[in-house]
Amino acid sequence: MGQYLGPLEPIGDRWVIGDPTRKEGLSVVLTPEGLEHCRRGESAPLLVVPWSQFLELRVRVAFRKWQTTAFAGFAGGFAPGADLGRNGCSLYGIVRHPYDLWKVRYTHHERRYTGGHVVVLKALFDQLTEAKALHRLGDPEWLSTAVAKLSSHTSWYAPGGERLVAETVRSLGT
Repeated sequence: MGQYLGPLEPIGDRWVIGDPTRKEGLSVVLTPEGLEHCRRGESAPLLVVPWSQFLELRVRVAFRKWQTTAFAGFAGGFAPGADLGRNGCSLYGIVRHPYDLWKVRYTHHERRYTGGHVVVLKALFDQLTEAKALHRLGDPEWLSTAVAKLSSHTSWYAPGGERLVAETVRSLGT
């Protein structure tokens, strides 16, 4: 069982989305209080958003690093819905007070993200949004157990991954 799920991996005692070790790496740190958007080399987060502010939170994941280039973004214009270009690695959603669209980018790792990991990571965000339990992403123990169960999924078959996530979330509780 893996220690990561696509761009989601533990660093120290926290879970992080993106690669904070690359030059000017952007990452999103999942804390018990909320999300911290960070840039490598800066001591303070660029942005902090409490879990209670989110009405919806989704993740975009480009499978390979080159898919986050400007050319891939251009090509993505011919493939609606594909996670390509500058926003191919991002978190987005709706925050309250004021109700607004929200988005931050993260840096792709050098490694390729597997299709199965992308499917279950997206499904995890979707199902925690629907359950109004996004705060679970900030619980390191809960997330470690969830990732251990979900990282074995290797299939691109989305309904299978969604079922696995539903079973996992149900077994761990929200």
